[in-house]
Amino acid sequence: MKPLLSKSSTFIDRVSDIFGCMTTDPQTEAVAEVRAFNRFYTNVSGLLRGGHLDSPYSLTEVRVLFELAHTGPAEGAGLRRSLDIDAGYLSRILARFDGEKLTVRERSASDGRRQVISLTGAGRAAIAELEAKQDAQTAALLAGVGERNRERLLEAMRVIREVLPTGGAAGRPRAYLLRPPRPGDLGWVVHRHGAVYAVEYGFDETFEHLVARIVADYAGGRDPDREAAWIAEVDGAPAGCVFCMRKDDATAQLRLLLVEPSARGLGVGARLTQECLRFARSAGYERIMLWTQDCLAAARHVYQQAGFELVEEDKHHSFGQNLVGQIWSRSL
Repeated sequence: MKPLLSKSSTFIDRVSDIFGCMTTDPQTEAVAEVRAFNRFYTNVSGLLRGGHLDSPYSLTEVRVLFELAHTGPAEGAGLRRSLDIDAGYLSRILARFDGEKLTVRERSASDGRRQVISLTGAGRAAIAELEAKQDAQTAALLAGVGERNRERLLEAMRVIREVLPTGGAAGRPRAYLLRPPRPGDLGWVVHRHGAVYAVEYGFDETFEHLVARIVADYAGGRDPDREAAWIAEVDGAPAGCVFCMRKDDATAQLRLLLVEPSARGLGVGARLTQECLRFARSAGYERIMLWTQDCLAAARHVYQQAGFELVEEDKHHSFGQNLVGQIWSRSL
């Protein structure tokens, strides 16, 4: 019979001999974390109670009322798609609402075979009361959370909605705004340049060092009449940036254009570039130039669309890579 423990066994071997293998793969751990969060949040938000918000309606029924209140009259098929709900279950919910005079159904003007569901006055009053209760409950939940932790919480929620396709953000038009940098944004510029370029182009830490020097030069001695920077904000979080800096008295330099992967396709890069051009003209520059690398194809397309022309190329080894540097320029 094999001894339970041998002198040559490692600690892990001994634990495995006694209890079996206890390691878990990353996917299993991720599933466990998501399920733990779901259990936590259902308790915190009171979703395990009988009627939602102490009403006679379930969470799903309240969600149907909410959808009709905020999107307007809808066909049954549209409600099923937007809520991802079983057709039979939705039919029973609507039958209850019809019986309680919360909804009314009419034939579609475009197709007489279909019905359009809308809220009655009683239905609108019911959802208004429920939303007021939900607002009060949420305000009470946040009341004990400090400002710093509240920002962390809201940012985490935005990330969840952005990352998960079923979080409600899929298909939703996403707006962005441009604003001047706020405290903390310049550090974000350095960090995100280092992180994004490392993942997408294999740049090493010397690139982040270069970005840090550029940002330090801007912050330490910029002329506000001739130099400026913009942060693009999407869903309340920084998602892009660009800097307009002085090259010489007649020439501005566009620097540090970046768009987060999650914000690409919204036109953020083009808008940041145009804002830089607009400022350079108003500041009295005659030309504007930029230095980039030929591997940055998406950025190059933005520059070409904005009227920049390639004027110089040179091969160099920088940031841990063999690169082809490019200078682009245009008149203002």
